Parts: sequence; C-alpha cells; structure tokens
Amino acid sequence: MEFNKAPNIIGLRVLRDNVIWLWEKNKSVVVIDPSVYEPVIRYINENNFHLEAILQTHHHSDHIGGTKYLIKKWPNANVIASAKEKKRIPFQNISVEDGETLNILGEEVKIIEVLGHTSSHIAFFLNGKNPILFIGDTLFSGGCGRIFEGTYKQMYSSLERIKSLPKNTLIYCAHEYTKANLQWALNLKPRDQDIKNKLLEVEKKLSLDELTIPFLLDEEMKINLFLRAKNLEEFTFLRANKDLWV
Repeated sequence: MEFNKAPNIIGLRVLRDNVIWLWEKNKSVVVIDPSVYEPVIRYINENNFHLEAILQTHHHSDHIGGTKYLIKKWPNANVIASAKEKKRIPFQNISVEDGETLNILGEEVKIIEVLGHTSSHIAFFLNGKNPILFIGDTLFSGGCGRIFEGTYKQMYSSLERIKSLPKNTLIYCAHEYTKANLQWALNLKPRDQDIKNKLLEVEKKLSLDELTIPFLLDEEMKINLFLRAKNLEEFTFLRANKDLWV
C-alpha cells in the first residue's frame, strides 16, 4: 500500500490536525477549505502564485476561517460554496448545487452533495485519468465525519455515493485523523490484517513527519469500517460506537 499524491497538490498542516490543500497549475492556485490565512499567503507569495479560487466544502470555522482575509488580498478570487450556505458562507460569489459542473484551472469539476456532517456539505470531484476528490469532513482515512446537522441515513447515503466513484480516485480530506481512526477500527476488528498493515504504514509515515493523506478509494474500501458497512443499521452502530470511543 504505497502513499499516493498528485504532484500539483500541496498540503499545509495547520492548527491541531487540519490540512489546507493547494491545487496548483501554471502559477495559479486553488485553495480548499482555508481554516487560517497566514501560511497560505506566505506559501503563495514565496512561490509567486496567483489565487484563482477558494473551494468551501462546508461552513465550519476550521474550514472558512481564513477565507475573508485571503479575498481581501486577492479580491478577484472566486469563492465557491453551496447555494444552501449563503448565510453561513456569505463571502461566496459562485453558489453551486449538487450535480453542477464547473471549469476550474482548465479542469472539469463536478459538485457532489454529501450530507450528514452538515446539512449542506459538498465535495469537489475532478474526473480525469487520475480522479481526485476534495471531500472535506465527510470521509477520513479509516473514518467518517461526525453527524452534527444531518442524519445517519444521509451520511450513509453520502458514503455510498463516494463508493460509486472510480476506484482509483485519490481522496483529499481535511484532517489528519488516520492513526486514531485505525486504532478504533482495530479495537473492533482485532484480527483484521488489512487494518493492521495500514496502521503500521501510517505509524511509519507519522514517525517521518509525513502526511497519511490523501488516500485511494480502492484501498480505503478495504480498511474503512464505515465504507464496509453493509446497511444503514450497521453504519449507525459503527458511528455511535466511534462517538463513544476514547
């Protein structure tokens, strides 16, 4: 299970466990869920980039906290967010809905609504030769997002939508939670060799100060108990169990 990463996408680690992704092309950059602004501005300036757009998966402060400062510096940048979130993401200037397709940095980007964590969460899908999904807080390696505003049924349906994507999709989530998620999974499935192997790989990467994300959908379907859930009842049990796990 090798670590995979697109060469033109950079992860900035910020706060306790957030990752801000920067997608670069021809000196233009798109920022995904900027929780803070200082390291983003520094990185863009050091590389002489131009901020093209900001993609917002949902409204939580650790995803939009840096946006208003970035658009002060780059007022012509597009801020793309769910049309349902005009009040909670008021600085959006391109409002999108499920199934809509945009052209960003010359790439076709499809909006996929993935409800559950919030009532309006969206993902951004680049369906090229090597597909890429910016998933925010709906799916993590070894885990999934807590259900704050949605329902178990909505989150289960969202994960089923993700599972229907090409198996070579490279998934960029917004938090480095992998080790804790796998420890929880191994506690439930102590004999699962795939989870054991993945945890060893993750621990090695962390010891080298490397990110454990992004991750391949194909691999994730083998080690993520939420993606392996056969029905809503099993998913509901797992999510409730994870919420209580320390």
